[in-house]
Amino acid sequence: MSSKVAVIASRYAKAIYEIAAQEGRTLEVEQELKAAVEALTSDKDIVNFIAAPSITEEAKWQVIETSLADKLSKPVISLLKLLVERGRVGVLPELLESYIRISGEALGLASAVVYTTYPLNEEEKQQVSDHFGTLVNKKIRVENVVDNSLLGGMKVVIGDTLYDGSLAGKLDRLEKSFRRQAL
Repeated sequence: MSSKVAVIASRYAKAIYEIAAQEGRTLEVEQELKAAVEALTSDKDIVNFIAAPSITEEAKWQVIETSLADKLSKPVISLLKLLVERGRVGVLPELLESYIRISGEALGLASAVVYTTYPLNEEEKQQVSDHFGTLVNKKIRVENVVDNSLLGGMKVVIGDTLYDGSLAGKLDRLEKSFRRQAL
């Protein structure tokens, strides 16, 4: 992500966050933004349609409004319309990332990406959330990613910090320890 895109996305994210916070709907707006990002970026034809310079912003907006208007709140619809009018729909994924970061900081939340060899059930996610929440002194939202290269254990990424409890990570640290002792 270029710094220009990051700045633009951050400005829009701050604006929509302020509106959502005033309405007491920060988490709902986050879910709506996720749905909009999914809807507008998951299909190659939709991405090409939105990026097509030969299609007017008005035509793009009509298609987006028809497909999403009944699923999203007025502030999110207004944001999407503004992004379409300004040709900035491409910043939507970064806008979502910025929004999650801004709302998380305000609400004392942090997102953790938990890499495991199998999908975690809700109880296991809660255990990870509780453990790492205590560690970083925040409420943790867990996103589980299945990674078969781990062999066992788990890796947890919170912000810029990696907590590597994977079997592969432990073996790597053990190997480095043996090399240091051998020297």
